[in-house]
Formats: sequence, structure tokens, C-alpha cells
Amino acid sequence: MIKKWLKQQKLFYSQVKLYQRRQRLKRDRPNWDRIVQTNPTLWAAALEKAKNGSKILIATSIGGDIHSISVESLLAVALTLRGAEVHILLCDGILPACSWCDATFYPDDRIFANNGPKKDLCRSCFPFAQSVLQPLGLTIHRYSEWLTDNDYQQAETIGNTLSVSEIENYTLDSLAVGEHALAGALRFFARASLAAEPNGEPILRRYFKAALLTALATRRLLQTHKFDRAAFNHGIYVPQGVIGEVARAAGVRVVNWNPAYRKQCFIFTHHDTYHHQLISEPTSNWENMPWNSEMEEELMAYLKSRWQGTQDWIWFHESPQFDLKAIAQEIGVDFTKPCIGLLTNVMWDAQLHYPANAFPNMLEWVLQTIYYFEKRPDLQLLIRVHPAEIRGTLRSRQPIVEEIRQAIPKLPSNVFIIPPESQVSTYAVMLQCNTALIYGTKMGVELTSMGIPVIVAGEAWIRNKGLTLDAKSVEEYFQLCDRLPLPHRLDPETTQRARQYAYHFFFRRMIPLEFTTAAKNLSEYKLKTFNLADLMPGKSSGLDTICNGILTGDEFIYPAELNR
Repeated sequence: MIKKWLKQQKLFYSQVKLYQRRQRLKRDRPNWDRIVQTNPTLWAAALEKAKNGSKILIATSIGGDIHSISVESLLAVALTLRGAEVHILLCDGILPACSWCDATFYPDDRIFANNGPKKDLCRSCFPFAQSVLQPLGLTIHRYSEWLTDNDYQQAETIGNTLSVSEIENYTLDSLAVGEHALAGALRFFARASLAAEPNGEPILRRYFKAALLTALATRRLLQTHKFDRAAFNHGIYVPQGVIGEVARAAGVRVVNWNPAYRKQCFIFTHHDTYHHQLISEPTSNWENMPWNSEMEEELMAYLKSRWQGTQDWIWFHESPQFDLKAIAQEIGVDFTKPCIGLLTNVMWDAQLHYPANAFPNMLEWVLQTIYYFEKRPDLQLLIRVHPAEIRGTLRSRQPIVEEIRQAIPKLPSNVFIIPPESQVSTYAVMLQCNTALIYGTKMGVELTSMGIPVIVAGEAWIRNKGLTLDAKSVEEYFQLCDRLPLPHRLDPETTQRARQYAYHFFFRRMIPLEFTTAAKNLSEYKLKTFNLADLMPGKSSGLDTICNGILTGDEFIYPAELNR
């Protein structure tokens, strides 16, 4: 009786979530019919001229994602107005899993394991995207148009016969299909491992089959149409990560994008997702830019605003606690003694291969660091768990506090954990630390700007900038830890250089698109009301930067220093 009631509750919850998604699509829907009608002559001329332009694929795929369809339809129109022949790729409900699916939508994951998204999410996805894009008159490709019966059979056969370990490492003609399938399944569960999930294997197989179908469909599309470039969101998971693999193998230049932290801003990267590209970005992109006191003041004012998130549409605290006495009482630390900070990131997020990582994963890094500090009673280790575990887009179902507790039931007396729900200000705590240890968080960019030394063990964007102590192996990491506490903060020259990079990161790599605005829900966005002519070249510096990058290969660097 109780099991039946729980099942009914889960089904009801899924229906409510589906209703909410559909309402959001209606509420925040881009109205291209109205926008085109503000100047139909301009649009007709642009479509005609674009027939001789560069061919660009906007591989949106998941058209029901209101954020993706909003930004990518905006790009499609802007690129057409600049003479490009734009095609759009959409999934029409044939993928057995995708990145629009997650365990919060399917609290009874057996339903997803058995049925996938066809009976619910797919019904809202393609029809919505088609209705949004139809007024533009652009070429729309469906996944199903590029798949044969043999393709479906191949995906089923391979997906059902390989072992889980074989799936994770599987490549299709050198395409890392298995890696993105695993990342997609981990994202579905919001976990860094599938081991504790009873339906982990069948759902991984769903993502693997979806990845295979994506690879086969995209490859056939690119063989038929000779696209110069492919632009699409995120660049990892399924299907986006697989599309990138296929495009790069076919010699099609890839552009990926993501929403940035600052309001109305986005990060664009060439070749691959920003998770990879920002780590390897050449320092020549920023270290020789003009620098003055006004830019420094602007940066420091923005970094201070991040303490409460007033200039961002991605933030994690409503009422942060800054009082050190109250903080010390809450977590039990003694700030009069040497402190080392450790900042986690969300365990499941962007689970890709990074060859520069010193440890196999973040959890191993955290545990090994705790074991190390157990032998360093002269230091206190303050572990700040990322608030995004509970306040991010997907609430983590593998809390790192619980993982630590299982591995180390009794913490050393000099190790303190600040859990994700705590309102303690990360900034206030880190300012009391001699050095910060990080794995993949972007906080390294901010901490070095405040003169705080940082040791990097993972894929943080601050790596390779000459500003941090970067460990390439476990041995090197602990050799760096042996030097703690460091004798002083970063020297003035290094701190200034760190601020130059931070300015570059927050103001030049985060490109403003004033056509976007915050939506009703936290950290969501939609398109504003505007006229077609507003998207013409010369009207928006941010849009020009993005379009020039896509069309000519220019770096996606917004000249913020010239637009202050």
C-alpha cells in the first residue's frame, strides 16, 4: 500500500514538473514572428543574400530548452543578417536520452529506464522549437532524417552487448562517444558515480545509444552538407558533446557557448567546451592588454559584488554571513592559528577527461588531503563545500559531506567542514587562510586577485596562467603542501597580473548580450522585446564580437576596456 502511494506521489511530481516546464516555454517563448514583422523587407533580403554565404550549422538539438533556443535563435538571425546561410539541427524525439532529462524530473527513475523521455519531454521539445523557428524560414534538419533502420539496429546491438566498463571507454572511429554518454548519465543522476544507483546501468545504456545515434546522424548530415562552422551550447554531455566530436573529426570548426556568471553575459569558445579551452587559453590573450587604475577599480568593485551576487544571475547565497566571530563559533575553527582553505566543486559536473589532473577525481583529492592534514597538526584545514550542491541547476545526489563521513567517520581535530547549506561567506573565510587548495572551482581567479596563494590539483581555469602552484601529479601536490604555510601572500606584481587575468575573465571573456534578461526563475534568462534592425552589424558590440568570432575565427574577447 505504501509503495503504491509513493509511486503515485512520484508520478504526480513528474506531472507537475512537466506542467511547469510547459508553462515556462509559453511564458518565455521567443517571438520571432513579431520581431521579423518589424522589418520583413530586411529579413527577406537577408535570406536571399545568405544563399551565397558561409554555411553555418546551429546544432541546438534540444529545442525545448528555453535557454538554448533563445540564444541560438538569436545567433541564427544575427548571422543571417551578416550574410551567412544558417541551418538548424533539432532532435525530433528519436533519442532515448538527452541532457534535458534528469532525476529531479523522474524521481522514479525506473520509469525513465524503461521508457526514456518519449512519453513526456519529447512531446514538448521538438514541436515547441519548430513553432519558434518557423517564422524565420531557415533550413531545419531533424535527427530522424539522417538515420537509417541499420543505424537504429547498430545502436541497439552495441548498446546492449558492451559491458559498462567498455561503454565508458568506447570510441566510434576515434570519437569519444562513451565518455560523453557516461557524463550524460552522471548528470542525469547528479552523481559522480553510478555505483549506488540500481538503474544506473540501464540509464547509462540509454545515454550510450543516444550518443551513438547522435554520432551517426551528425556524421551523415556533415557528409551531405559542407558546413564551415557548427555552433551550439555547452559542448559536453549527450547530444552536444558528441556533435562536437563528429564536427571536429569532419574538419568543421566548432564554437561552444555557455551562460556566464555576470548578468546578460555569455562565454564563447572555439574548438571545444570552455571547460577545456579556458584552461589552455594562451596568456598572450590578456597579459599585454592596456591596464589602468580605472580598470582595476571596476574589477575590484565587481569582485566585491560577488560576495552577495548583486551583478550576477548565477549566485548561491541570499544572506551570507561575514562576521568572523560568528563563523568561528559555527564551524569551531580558531582563526588565530594558521588556516588552509580547501574549496570543492560539484562532484558530478562536467565529468570529462583532463590529462593535467593530479588525482583521478575530486573526491580522491579531498580524502587524500584530509589524510595529509591529519599529520599536520600545525595547520587547520577548512573545507568549504560548494553551495551549488544544493542550490545549483541540479541538486547533487552525492553530497561530498556524506562521502567524507563514510570514508572518515571521525575527522581529525584540525579539519573543519563548512557544509553547502551554511550561509558562511566563502570570501570571508578564505581571506583568513594562508593558502587555498582547489580542484576545479573558478574561485582561484578571485582568490589570486586578492593576493591569496592557490594550489591547483584539478582542471581549474586559473591553471597554466603563471599565477598559481599547479600540481601535475599526486607527488607534486603533496610536495607543494609540504611548503605550507607559505611565508607571504602573492607579491604585488603577481597580484596585479592576477587582476589583469580576472578582468579578462570576467569582463572580456564574458560577452554581454543586452537582448537577454533575467526570467522569473532563479538564474534563468529569456529574450527581451526588440526590433530586427537592432541585430544588424554595428548595433551591439557584444553581438558583433560573437558573430565575428563565429564567421571569421576571431577570438571571443569582448573589448570591455574600450566600452566602459
